[in-house]
Order: sequence, then C-alpha cells, then structure tokens
Amino acid sequence: MKVPKVIDDLESKIVNTLKLSRFKNQLVGKGYVTGLKAVTYLLSIPKPTIFMSKGASIRLCESVAQFGLQKLLIVTDQALYDMGLLDEILAQLDSQNMTYSLFSDVEPDPTFDVVESGLRRYRKDNCDSIMAIGGGSSIDAAKVIALAASNEVEPTELVGILKGRKPAAPFFAIPTTAGTGSEATIGAVISDPETHKKELVIDTKLVPLVAALDPALMTGLPAHITAATGMDALTHLIEGYLSGMASQESDYYARSGIQMIFENLPKVCKHGSDLEAREKMALASYYGGLTINIAGLGYVHAFAHQIGAKYRIPHGESNAKVLPYILEFNKLAATERMAQIAVFLGLGSKNEDELILSEKLIVAVKELIEMVGIEAKITQIKEADYSSIIQAAFKEANSTYAVAKYMSYDEAEVILQKLSCNA
Repeated sequence: MKVPKVIDDLESKIVNTLKLSRFKNQLVGKGYVTGLKAVTYLLSIPKPTIFMSKGASIRLCESVAQFGLQKLLIVTDQALYDMGLLDEILAQLDSQNMTYSLFSDVEPDPTFDVVESGLRRYRKDNCDSIMAIGGGSSIDAAKVIALAASNEVEPTELVGILKGRKPAAPFFAIPTTAGTGSEATIGAVISDPETHKKELVIDTKLVPLVAALDPALMTGLPAHITAATGMDALTHLIEGYLSGMASQESDYYARSGIQMIFENLPKVCKHGSDLEAREKMALASYYGGLTINIAGLGYVHAFAHQIGAKYRIPHGESNAKVLPYILEFNKLAATERMAQIAVFLGLGSKNEDELILSEKLIVAVKELIEMVGIEAKITQIKEADYSSIIQAAFKEANSTYAVAKYMSYDEAEVILQKLSCNA
C-alpha cells in the first residue's frame, strides 16, 4: 500500500468525522508551504519567448519553421477549427513547408481520456513537437501530452509536482483567450473522467518555448467568455498579490495586470473588436501566469476548482463568484496588501484607513463582476455536497498555496451558504 494513499484515506476519514479547525489547516499548510518555498528557491522557472500584437501568431509560425522540426501535433478544439480561426495559422505553416497532424478533440475542462487520445495521435503520426491553439483547456492538454510524450509515460503518472524526468517535447502556444495565462505557467489542470475531480500537473518543463499573444484571434470571443476568462486572470493576479510567497517580481506583474484588467475588461466585453484593449487583456493574462509561477494561488481557486468540476461551471466564472467572499474572509489578515491594491486602482488615497480601503476593493470587485454580466450566486450548490467540496478545497489549498489566512470548516461552510443563497 502506498503511503500517500494511506494519508489521503486518513485525512478523508478525519474530515468526515470532525469539522476541521483553522489550527489544523495552518499546521498542515505551513508545513507544506515551507517545503514548497525551499523547492521554489532552488528552481529556475523559464519564461517563453513572446511574440505580441496583431499578427503575432503568424510570426510564431515563421519562427517555429526554423527549429528543424519534422511534424507538429496541433492541439485545439473543433469549434475554433470550424470558425476558421486556425485558417491563417495553418496556411502559414503550409507556406513554411511545416507538416502537422490536427487533433481537435479538446473540450472544456479536458479529461485524461482526451489527453491520452492526443498522446496516441502524437505517437501514431510520428510527431516530434506540439502547438496548442486555443484557451486554457487546449494549452493544458497540450502541455501534458508534450511532457508524457518525451518521458514515455501515461499522463496520469505526471500528476503532482516535478514528475517529469526529461524535458517536454518542443511545445508552442497560441492562446485565443485572455484568462488562464497557461502560456506562461508551470501547471496544467486535467480532470478525472469519472469523478470530474481536477488534478494538477506542476512542472517547470511545461512552459512552452515560444508563445504568441495575438489580439486579432480574440476579437470574436463572445462577451460571456471574455468576461469569465478576464475574471480568471484577475483572480490569478489578486491571489498572487495576497500570497505569502509573493515577491517583488510577482508584485510588479500583479500591479500592472490588475490595473489593465480593471481598465480594459469592461471595454472588451462591450466592444469585442477593440484590438488595443484586447492586447492589454492578453498581456494581463500573461502577467497572471508569471505571477502564479512565483506566488501561487489561494482559496478562491481551491474552492472554484471543486465547484466548477462538480456543477460544470466554467472555471473563470467560478472564480468570479467565489472571489468576493474570499476577499471578505481575508480582509483582516491581508488588510495592508488589499489596501495597496485599492490605492493603485485609484479607489482611495494611501492616507485612508487600510480597512476602509480593503472594503473599497471588495466593492470594486463586485461592481466589476456585475458590470461584465456574471451572476454573483451559485444556486446549484447543495448542502449535501459541502463536506466533499470543503475537504477537496482544503486538501488543495493546504498542499499548494501560501494563503493569507487559514480557514476552518465552519468558516468554509458559511461561505458556501452565502454563495448558494442559503444564508
């Protein structure tokens, strides 16, 4: 019997019989974070070469053609292909005499079945490199395919931290949404096809060699997808800024990205063809990815992952719904940092009381969520699901994130009640 499974089973039994205290979560979480900080200090996290602005995707193809590769696996979803969004990119590859195999079976919240299918296509068609074109789902799936292919393992064997022994197959990313920042991150989220539980693959080898931030590919995004992906990016940046692992470098990215999203997300939701605003949103999303690599995330993602998987709610939308409640929970523990965000957003002056500034930030976040058309509540949440949601969220947060304040079971239950309108 494997030790990790014994620990998981024991923790599950404890959660099912006892309401976890803040002290227990703090004890477990700080132990993990201490180890994570030590590992992070020793790691060298790469950044992809970036092509940016209109036409960046074409310039990326020109660059890839000079890498001496034989055959790309294009990882995307069928809807993007049917919309013709790949036409110019594929035409450019053709003009550069680059051969490729098209894998367009990626769906939102990709499962290991999808990733395994893509890996089989990679092997069957003798590919030696991968290009992801799409949102976070396509990029995450491509990341795990690339790492599994080079390491000659099955994708499920990569779940966890630094499981890849060899570098990933040459990998390139062209995001078509401004949200996940997956073109920069060392993580990928893949779902279990049966339980829908989201598993994390974290490895520095997942970062693409080159990525293109091309706003022209994003102008046709519907407003609701633009809103959800934009709120995903904002959550990355805010959680990174409030993290116990935040650094001067991550703060630079977070400050810039948060300001760009508050200024430009309403614009792109209302005027989708605004190239300048789309470009700034793409950059903010990329900064969010860089912030995650350094500072990690927090309880917003820990809960949104479980809620999104269980009730089939898009990830960015889940983040948006959970974010105000976690900010409210954090405001006494992260008052100074939240006040700083409020000041650089122009919500008040640095001479004001920090708690008042923190409350102004929460109000501004709620107003932005309403402005971009995202409903505040999640009426699908059932009281019978509280225990499993909280258990999984605590396990994710305690083992991965340097949260500003640890949460008790009772506090988590209150948040779920408020989210589901049952308060």
